[in-house]
Amino acid sequence: MAAPMEESQGKYYVQLSKKPVKFDSVSRFNNVFFDETNKQVFCVQIKNNQMHVIAKGPDEKKKNEFHMDSKGDVLSIKFSKDYNVLGVQRSPKSVEFINFHEGCDVLEYSQSCKGKTTRILGFCWVDQSEIIFITDHGLEYYQVIPDKRTLKSIKTHAANVNWFVWLPAYSMLLLSSGPLGNTIYPFLFKQSSMIKIPKFEVELLHIPKPMKLCLPERDVIMANIYHQLYVLIIRHNVNRDESGTSSAEIVLYLLHKDMAAKKTDVLKLDIGGRFAVNIIDNIVAVHHQVKKVSYLFDIKLRGRIENGVNYHLPFITPRPLNPFKINIPATSVSVNISGQPQEVEVNYELYSSNWIIFQPNIVIDARLGYMWFVHLKLEPLVTMFPNKRLLIDFLLLRKECKFVVLNVCKDMLSPGHQADLTTIAKVFDKLNHVYASYLQSEMMAQATDSPQKAPNQMRTRNTIIDQSDMYTHVFTCFVDNKDINYKFKIAVLVEYIRSLSQNHIPVQHYLYELVINTLVHNKAFYQLHQFLQYHVLSDSKPLACLLLSLESCYPPAYQLALDMLKVTSMLIYYFSLRLYFIFMICIYKCYPVILLGHIFSHTSIYCIHNFIHFRDYLLLMKKSLKFCFLNNNY
Repeated sequence: MAAPMEESQGKYYVQLSKKPVKFDSVSRFNNVFFDETNKQVFCVQIKNNQMHVIAKGPDEKKKNEFHMDSKGDVLSIKFSKDYNVLGVQRSPKSVEFINFHEGCDVLEYSQSCKGKTTRILGFCWVDQSEIIFITDHGLEYYQVIPDKRTLKSIKTHAANVNWFVWLPAYSMLLLSSGPLGNTIYPFLFKQSSMIKIPKFEVELLHIPKPMKLCLPERDVIMANIYHQLYVLIIRHNVNRDESGTSSAEIVLYLLHKDMAAKKTDVLKLDIGGRFAVNIIDNIVAVHHQVKKVSYLFDIKLRGRIENGVNYHLPFITPRPLNPFKINIPATSVSVNISGQPQEVEVNYELYSSNWIIFQPNIVIDARLGYMWFVHLKLEPLVTMFPNKRLLIDFLLLRKECKFVVLNVCKDMLSPGHQADLTTIAKVFDKLNHVYASYLQSEMMAQATDSPQKAPNQMRTRNTIIDQSDMYTHVFTCFVDNKDINYKFKIAVLVEYIRSLSQNHIPVQHYLYELVINTLVHNKAFYQLHQFLQYHVLSDSKPLACLLLSLESCYPPAYQLALDMLKVTSMLIYYFSLRLYFIFMICIYKCYPVILLGHIFSHTSIYCIHNFIHFRDYLLLMKKSLKFCFLNNNY
């Protein structure tokens, strides 16, 4: 069992997953490989001239364990996306394939690369039955036909290749070419076609003489950040101070389909050394091995703009990952009651030199046999943001953090933590701007053939805080708090209503009712009158009914309600309802209760729920009165 240390939960904002994938550690007899497409670890062991393979990942249902003939050392091993075909590379000239449709097939088939001097650098599964060979002479795109145990060539592309980077989630491939390695060729694979995207060149700080490879594969990352594809380049020795200490930076190039990639952002690091990068919920997490801390960058938060490039600093103080404990076999030869070797719990060495980082958020320690997913903890981050506006900007860009945002809003209104009204208003504006954008996308989607697509995309991109969320989780508790001055309560509620109106969002009646009830409870009738007279509270039927109920404690509310009903063209409805109750009182004095029930069931329910015209209502009353006389014994 492995888990973060509970006593330190509130001090750290990045942690490894609580349930890592455990596998056999690398050794003389066990080789470990990682499949980026299916996120599986392969353990390959040779026993009795047989190759024993275990493939496992976070999904236990997709675990595979099988045997193959031992035909040499394995260089790479990967399943297709549907797990029906296994690709195994044992030499730089060919890849073998094994069908797994109904268990491991005995017969293997292979495909060699083209050209006598060509070497296969690696292979990637594009689709369930499509595969790419990346060679030092270019690309070879094949279709795998399992039934016939053969491959069919789809397309080839010639280029001198130094190394490649593959992003399986988007079927995007980067090839490094040229003597310096800084010429990048992007390729997109889609629907059995290979789309070549315009090449671009990565800026180099120094060009050596004679020329040699300056941009290694380890310094290049391809990632999806805020639904856009970026190429991240780690540049070392950027600035040197008087002591000779150098720092590093990460340059982001935005990929375009129809034009060369453009340099858009630079992440500034205050130190040099060895770095590893993960993408966690659209945040760039840069791990530094020597300092054992993680730097967090958010490219959506505005930085310093220079020549069209946005320069960012870490938006929060760098801190280490949450300390972690793991179980390892005891050094002494001892067993427990069940006869299994005993294990001891020890502190895990974070930022280990054994770490291998995969995108977007995977950390593998092959020496100990663990695979983790790196996660962001939002709750500790809340207390580290001194600026509430920046905090809301940050939180609204995160996934599944609605209740964190609501807790921030609640805390911002609580005694002892209250923000000033200007800050509160700005926060409301930020919340409602995102809310208004969502409503607008929802309206546009309803006018198209796919009414669910756009709003769902909007919800996945941003945290949406609507009026019902604020009413239920923030304002209800806020208004009920007796330690808060009612004037501050009213000011906050009015600011929220103002923000809704400014973003063209219809205000729900329960917010108006909350304002009115707060004013009435504190006997602020003059202020209530002013709000109604100057239309701070918009006219509506529910609001008019509420004012009618306040006639006993505030008589002018009766006339305000009539004015509101007149404006909203509901005055006839009001008088018909009032006349009906007068009529029912008269009937009650003269006729039995049974007849009263008959009248009520045939008139009042129909009138109240269907808003009939006053003239039609009088006709109904006439019919009811006639019924009373016809059924009377007098």
